[in-house]
Amino acid sequence: QVQPVESGGGTVQAGGSLRLSCAPSGDTHCTSDMSWYRQPPGKEREFVSAIDNDGSTRYADSVKGRFIISQDIAKDTVYLQMNSLKPEDTGMYYCKITCLIFGHPVEKFHYWGQGTQVTVSS
Repeated sequence: QVQPVESGGGTVQAGGSLRLSCAPSGDTHCTSDMSWYRQPPGKEREFVSAIDNDGSTRYADSVKGRFIISQDIAKDTVYLQMNSLKPEDTGMYYCKITCLIFGHPVEKFHYWGQGTQVTVSS
């Protein structure tokens, strides 16, 4: 079992920045893709950004040019640097770790964190 643990959320004014972190707790590790999702108040969870195990990155159109995803492989940690924050970025941010079992086909196991709240005031 892999349990992602997020940190770094908080309240910031529009135009400000925050950096979220996510790392798996415990001693269980896996080859993984790591991604961020968010759930705005009253809305469904939506994709924000991902970094695959080969280092390739993806972003939602709404955050391109403002958010940067990165990882520290030695620390097994993924970061989401959020710049030029807008009130519409407000929401609970969740980290997802997708463990990859390489075979034919590749098996994927998804693990979600509990989330960290980001609030952007206007």
